[in-house]
Amino acid sequence: MPNPSPATVTITIDPGTTRPISPYIYGMNFATMTQDAAQGLTFSRAGGNRFTAYNWENNASNAGADWLYQNDSMFGNLNAPPANWVKNYIASERAAGMASLITFPMQGLVAADNDGPTCVMNGSSCASPPPDQPDMSRFKTVIPKKSTQTAAPFTVTPSTTDDYVYTDEFAWALDQHFSGQGIFSAAPTGKPVFASLDNEPEAWAATHREIQGPIGATSDQYIAKTIALAQALKTQFPNMTVFGPAHYGFQGMYDWGGESGFGATADGNNWFVDKYITQVRAASESFGRPLVDVYDFHWYPEAQDGLGNRLTSLNDANLTDAQVQAIVQNPRSLWDPTYIEDSWISLWMVGHWDNNKGGQQPGPIKMLTRMQQKIAAANPGMKIAITEYSTGGGGQIAGTVAQADNLGIFGAQGVFAASLWQTSPTLKYISGGFRAFRAFDGQGSNFGDISVAASSSDTSKVAAYASLDSLRPGRVVVVAINRSTTDQTVAISGLALTGTAHVYRITAASAAAQSTVAPTAVGKQGVSGSSMTLRLPAMSVTTVDVY
Repeated sequence: MPNPSPATVTITIDPGTTRPISPYIYGMNFATMTQDAAQGLTFSRAGGNRFTAYNWENNASNAGADWLYQNDSMFGNLNAPPANWVKNYIASERAAGMASLITFPMQGLVAADNDGPTCVMNGSSCASPPPDQPDMSRFKTVIPKKSTQTAAPFTVTPSTTDDYVYTDEFAWALDQHFSGQGIFSAAPTGKPVFASLDNEPEAWAATHREIQGPIGATSDQYIAKTIALAQALKTQFPNMTVFGPAHYGFQGMYDWGGESGFGATADGNNWFVDKYITQVRAASESFGRPLVDVYDFHWYPEAQDGLGNRLTSLNDANLTDAQVQAIVQNPRSLWDPTYIEDSWISLWMVGHWDNNKGGQQPGPIKMLTRMQQKIAAANPGMKIAITEYSTGGGGQIAGTVAQADNLGIFGAQGVFAASLWQTSPTLKYISGGFRAFRAFDGQGSNFGDISVAASSSDTSKVAAYASLDSLRPGRVVVVAINRSTTDQTVAISGLALTGTAHVYRITAASAAAQSTVAPTAVGKQGVSGSSMTLRLPAMSVTTVDVY
């Protein structure tokens, strides 16, 4: 490879600052069912609105506000074996080498039938929302712990004619189906199965009015439900890894979607997050083991492009330069104290009043940093997951660049699990971001499993992520992302490099020419010492494998 020009950006790697990279950050929702999904995924989530009213006994579920509030057979016919779809899902994801996250209903009611809409219809649409009180002829009551309702033992063929559905029995039935594999244990045979406590609970009144009614669950009610279900599951499976709350977004984390009484402030310890982790810790100490292991939230940026368009809606092939930059810069809101996005969150939720500047000033969101600080203070040891996210840019190279940055951030910041939710018509470009880290050479070579801290002299232009390989001492993998519109020459220093640097790259031009966006080999160069210089084309992702 030719010698690059003098450096325009420097990357400094600190070998004294390392942390394990969780194997579960390379995930998607419904991974094996997703067209254009990347190879080498490690984590798959079965979640979303459908699971809030999922009845494992008869396979019925409710679409909620997504479609006519209808009970239907999305997850199988009533005469199929209990939990048939979930059993098949777990089997397929495990066979593909992925851990899976299963959603356990917690709202309190699940579908009793597959007989269609629960709202009053007007032609092909609802004439009005469902009634304020659920129609109990269409739903059944969920009981977290079967023994609190009946002395009858667990069974894999529960009655479908009674009024109750038992959640701990659901978990037990899944474990029985995979008998001897310990899917919920600390050391399963094969990939683990994790448990999620429902989905986007602060939005139940909007997404599932058919069972919640027009008034949402209060934060107190929700936390009580959390503790009850987690205790039931952990009594049966003490080492089960439990995720919650699976927030719909920032507002739920901040003040439970606008619940009065929080008085939340940007840097205060008065968010819903603080209340939740404090009360869950107290309940866990009383119970004798952690009840919720992973704090889970969804992250769809509220940032806009300056024209009123939310980034998650920008998935066309042709975007303005400003739109592209808004997309590729946005992952910085997860951690960067110097980055301020254009959103109501940055202005009104984490901003501040400045008389000298004449009004409200926006501030950095740095969401993961805030979460880490809160957890360290109130519930040390709790992990973090982002089980739905999308940054936009799905129709062009911006999606590749942003997705690669997301994955690098997840590893560098110690996220336990993450799963993309598809919001664009195609995942062609976004899957390319995954391939910069997973099977980047087409032969199964992956980013390492140990993160080494790396800092950029100009993060607005270049981000870099470095890793070591616990199974191959001396191997170093660096992913360097040029999100600027001009070529950058990057000097990387600080970490001992020995051998040959194998360089793989995705650019706008290479991606446009591919049906499956993936890195292409662009050359090799011998390396020794603790420095290396690379030329990064504009809007590109470069993976360097040194061994």
